[in-house]
Amino acid sequence: MKAAKTDLFERAPIRRAVLSQIVPAVASQMIVLTYNLADTWFVGMLNDPVQTAAVTVVYPSFVMLTALSNLFGVGGAGAIARALGRKRPDQAGEIASLAFWGGLGIGLLFSLVFALFSAPLLTLCGGKPDTMAAAFGYAKWVVIIGGPATVLSTLLANLVRSEGGAAQASLGVSLGSVLNILLDPVFVLPRFLGFAAAGAGMATAVSNAVSALYFLLCLLRRRGTTVLSIHPRLLGRAGAHLGSVLSTGMPSALQNALTVVAVAAQARFVSRYPTEAVAALGIAKKLDQLPLYFSIGVANGLLPLLAFNHASGDLRRRRDAFRLGTAISLGFALFCLALYEALAPALVGCFIRDGATVAYGARFLRLMVTAMPMMSVCYPMIIQFQAMGRARESLICSVLRKGVLDIPLLFLLDRLLPLYGCMLVQPLVDTLSLAVALGLYRRVRREEDGKNS
Repeated sequence: MKAAKTDLFERAPIRRAVLSQIVPAVASQMIVLTYNLADTWFVGMLNDPVQTAAVTVVYPSFVMLTALSNLFGVGGAGAIARALGRKRPDQAGEIASLAFWGGLGIGLLFSLVFALFSAPLLTLCGGKPDTMAAAFGYAKWVVIIGGPATVLSTLLANLVRSEGGAAQASLGVSLGSVLNILLDPVFVLPRFLGFAAAGAGMATAVSNAVSALYFLLCLLRRRGTTVLSIHPRLLGRAGAHLGSVLSTGMPSALQNALTVVAVAAQARFVSRYPTEAVAALGIAKKLDQLPLYFSIGVANGLLPLLAFNHASGDLRRRRDAFRLGTAISLGFALFCLALYEALAPALVGCFIRDGATVAYGARFLRLMVTAMPMMSVCYPMIIQFQAMGRARESLICSVLRKGVLDIPLLFLLDRLLPLYGCMLVQPLVDTLSLAVALGLYRRVRREEDGKNS
């Protein structure tokens, strides 16, 4: 089995290798997006902007869980694929154990910190007196109780994908996501249990726990046939890989962590306006995630393939795989741009019937989605740097996308174009970060060509 997976990375035609990796990864991301949309959709069926706004307020904390997962999940996946490219399966097992226990520990720590400081954190993310109770009810389940399972579910999917098991990773993520969709109406709607936003949090916590359990059972069942291991005895030899894991995972983790800051700041700005605007922002951001999650799926699928071929020295194969994956990502983003510009009011109206919320959301969506073509190239570019072990380049691009410019631009654009200027920040930031990423890649490529000439 190991040989077959290595053959996919090494010798399969580029088109088949790329599609075999990214199709399951994109499919799992689409299902994750569906369950994220389901939370907003079923809560929106209550036709209560306060409940919808509560989900929006908690969203930055949920993104933070993704950041923590990526630190050890993306970092571990990249390091494992490079170890396999160097024909060192023993190191791959040590890295997997380090990633699992590191991710579990940091997930538990974050949940504890959030439990202790939930009120100021939710306020910082745009919570107001009328939304705080509903926001805490949702956050209690999504972050405090379900946080560690959320971290492990995403982390284990990345580790399984690093060995070539993209389809199995997709199945595990999809299992949790489908369960979440089925549970949402039961927990949320008044004709069933009627827990409103808190019910959506319950459904998310249960589904992520089931997904994490699925991956653990798969690893247990495949003992002896997989290089992946979570046995703590390997931690004694895993310390040597910590730098590689953290340097690979840090750009993705930092990008998501800075996304928390940017999203929280944006929600804070919008919270000065009517509650309908806050609810509309949550809906627009969920719709905006379709091309975003597609690009993340492409990038996640590419990572093991790019890392393996970089470590094995096959630069042409790595570059061909990157070009094909990026073209797929960009093509889908352009399709979404056209679709959203044409149908924004109808799309927002699918989530809530409140007229003011729909009007705000349509304008927000049309502005926000202009960032997608640039973003669709940025994500694969950053992942390629991570696959190559180029921590500095990936870190620069990640910080530029989220962190350095967002807050100053929020102040400037909100002053120039109140409320709606906040939605123009990401298109401007993604344009600049893409230009920098392309410049860095050209320099890296010249270095590679010089070494191989």
